[in-house]
Amino acid sequence: MTTITAAQVKELREKTGAGIMDAKKTLTETNGDINKAVELLRQKGIASAEKKMGRIAAEGLIGSYIHNGKIGVMVEVNCETDFVAKNEEFQQLVKDICLHIASTAPEFVSRDEIPVSIIDEERRIESGKEDLKGKPENIVEKIVQGRVDKLMAEKCLLEQPFVKDPSIKIEDMIKEKIAKIGEKITIRRFTRYVLGEGIQKREENFAEEVMKQMQ
Repeated sequence: MTTITAAQVKELREKTGAGIMDAKKTLTETNGDINKAVELLRQKGIASAEKKMGRIAAEGLIGSYIHNGKIGVMVEVNCETDFVAKNEEFQQLVKDICLHIASTAPEFVSRDEIPVSIIDEERRIESGKEDLKGKPENIVEKIVQGRVDKLMAEKCLLEQPFVKDPSIKIEDMIKEKIAKIGEKITIRRFTRYVLGEGIQKREENFAEEVMKQMQ
């Protein structure tokens, strides 16, 4: 297997504007060939999607979804023009995001929104777990970082696998729509309400309920 260097990833990102993971994955697929990687990213629409992320998106929709009168979701999804906001495909995307939020209960849109205090607290908890006692400090740091990264990813909407198709993350789904529609699309904010939240009651698997209703 060809070893992909940080310099190659940097060069591909500079040429296409692709994210680190997309760049590294594509370089691996093309055995480190920069030109082929650029072509592949363009074919996937990822390069153009990343470049569009620098534009201003102030139009869009506020979508809503209520599940059995027990869960309510409101989400603001932005695009660049009112024309796209009225597009059926964009509207379906907003509906899918609402459904996903109702099902998976993310806490943040992206990792940038997570307070440092939450990350530090999770790192403190993970560092004190029994299975890490006696291990070398450098190994503990790597394990803790990996666990914290996983926990943070679970909290972030963009990093969650899409509930209707777990093979794709929400972030990648949005990139695909950007490439297809031709405008910047961003999830600005969301709110999720649960009936009786904070009141002690029996556990219910709302994700399973949502999936059953789609069948």
